[in-house]
Order: sequence, then C-alpha cells, then structure tokens
Amino acid sequence: MSSRRQIDIKEVKDGILVLPNKEYRMVIETSSVNLELKSEAEQDVLIDSFQNFLNSLSSPLQIVIRVREVDIDGYLEKIQKEKQNEKEKVYKNQIDNYTNFVSNLVSGNKILSRRFFVVIPYKNLDRVNDFTLIKEQILLQKDMVIKALEKLGMKAKVLDSLEVLNLFYNFYNSRESKTQELNSQALQALTKETYD
Repeated sequence: MSSRRQIDIKEVKDGILVLPNKEYRMVIETSSVNLELKSEAEQDVLIDSFQNFLNSLSSPLQIVIRVREVDIDGYLEKIQKEKQNEKEKVYKNQIDNYTNFVSNLVSGNKILSRRFFVVIPYKNLDRVNDFTLIKEQILLQKDMVIKALEKLGMKAKVLDSLEVLNLFYNFYNSRESKTQELNSQALQALTKETYD
C-alpha cells in the first residue's frame, strides 16, 4: 500500500495539503527556543506568552517534532571527496584532522536532528468549494500563528509544495530518502505516466 493511500492526501496545491472531506492543512517549519538557557524571569515570560498564544487560537493546530538520526558517515564521505579536489597539503591535513575529530566525537553516540512544525488545519464548511477563498482563510490563520511565534523569538517559514511532499516522503521513506532525494526533477518523473 502506498504512503499516499495511508495518509489520504488528494494533492498539494500552493503549499496546502488537500485532504478528503473538504479539509486542508498548511505546514509551517519553526525554530525552537531553549528554555534552559533563559533566566527564570525570561522563562516565565515565554511560558505566559505561549499560553496567551494558545488561548487566542480560534481553531486547533498541531505541533509536530521530527527527530531523525543524522547520517554522519555520508557527511564524512562527502568531505573526503572534497579533499581529493584540494591541492594544498595543509588543507588536506586539516580535512583529515577534522574527519578524525568528528568520527571520534560521534563514535558510539547517535547524533539527532530535530525539526519543528506547526500544522494549521482548515475545514471548509461552505457548499462552495472555491480554493482561492479557502487559501485566504488559511493565510489569515497562518499570519496570526507566525506573528505569535515570532513574538516568542522563533523563526517561522511556510513550506512550499515540494517541501511538504519532501516532508512526507522522508516520513514514509526514511531509508530511501538518504540516497534518493525528492526534488522537482524526481517529482516530475514520478508524476509522468510513462518513464523515460
């Protein structure tokens, strides 16, 4: 069974997931705030601000944290390939020292990356199914959410269609995504009826 059937996505249009039953989703990627590095007073202000943000919402939203193991071996291989293009011996030695340092640092430990997403849902209750109006409603909610996140000291970015598809591709194809990156060319090949 394909991932698309499991998650029941009709399409991704202008960065918006189109789901069955007139439901839509917009995905915003955000940075994080480390509360541990803040003073107690700053922590209280952030917590109060976040509480006010949640209380001001007119509709629910979903917060998704994506934790993945970083492929350090691939990163080190890429650096070693770059070393072959380097002509200066000093720089080649520095590359060797760096790759040895990183290898020793991570040996026996998993290095994790964390990505944070806010998913804005929208259900169209009107009989008219005008995507332009639906998009306007979602954009209004998006503006409110992004302003609130920025007040908390976070950066926020709306994912475009390819980034949304890439996110789901990575969720459901974690092994393949390491070697087969989803980009616009791969997406065009996948959506063609015939393969060249």
